[in-house]
Amino acid sequence: MKKSACIVSLVVLMCAGAVSAQAGQFPMADMVAQNLVMKYQNSTCEQLWQERMQKQGQPKSPREQEAIQMLRSNPAMRTEVLNIIAAPIVNKMFECGMIP
Repeated sequence: MKKSACIVSLVVLMCAGAVSAQAGQFPMADMVAQNLVMKYQNSTCEQLWQERMQKQGQPKSPREQEAIQMLRSNPAMRTEVLNIIAAPIVNKMFECGMIP
């Protein structure tokens, strides 16, 4: 019994180590993505709609343009960021009626 518990623990630790090694490839991008997810999760639908209306027709800030360019030029970073933000943001947008 103890031997099988030790083996299971070892496998879990190895898997956790592999996941954490993968997740840290772009720490700054990960942090920005997590902040974006938190913004959507902590905002009300009304706040998101207001922000969307205010930004409509406005040019993107230089910082936003730089971030978009980085994601376009680095497919691995883009994949990591999109894997973090896609589900939570799309779910919130769906809940708020921002997408059909």
